[in-house]
Amino acid sequence: MKTIYFTLIAALAALTLQGCNSMEKNLPPQPTVERVEIPRFMGKWYVIANIPTSPEKGAFNATEAYTWNADKETIDVEFKFNKDGFDGKEKSIPQKAWIHNQETKAEWRVRPIWPLAFAYLIVDLAPDYSDTIIGVPDRSHVWIMAREPHLSEARYNELVGKVKKFGYDVSKLERVPQQPKGQNTH
Repeated sequence: MKTIYFTLIAALAALTLQGCNSMEKNLPPQPTVERVEIPRFMGKWYVIANIPTSPEKGAFNATEAYTWNADKETIDVEFKFNKDGFDGKEKSIPQKAWIHNQETKAEWRVRPIWPLAFAYLIVDLAPDYSDTIIGVPDRSHVWIMAREPHLSEARYNELVGKVKKFGYDVSKLERVPQQPKGQNTH
């Protein structure tokens, strides 16, 4: 248990430092969508592909679940996955998030462990909230997520094209294996 937390802390510290380096790389600011309706964005999202952080390497059935906490005006985030296979041990990483840009609601800060927090940018969102692309300012990590565990190949390729257009290195993009619960792998 301690190992995953130390790995998470190290990965997030690296993310934080990489975010600081984005100005040194002379990157233009990462654009976000114009507006996010927070109630519609809440719920379960399947991670379809990503440029993974260290804790995400070897993740199968990865999901992010967002729950609005009205009392605290924060978002409870639960990242779940099976480690190294569909039958691998289920891991869960709870996090807290808050809306950083109150006008668009498309820029959040996510805190897995105090005092670490990193930028969470909603850079693309389908009009029906069926899929999204989440990025970070220095473009070192990106996530393609959807409400269903699979996207059509055409839609996936369209989203990968957007990821590339946003300035991410798509050669580092990895698909996350998804299998509906209860389906046999054999």
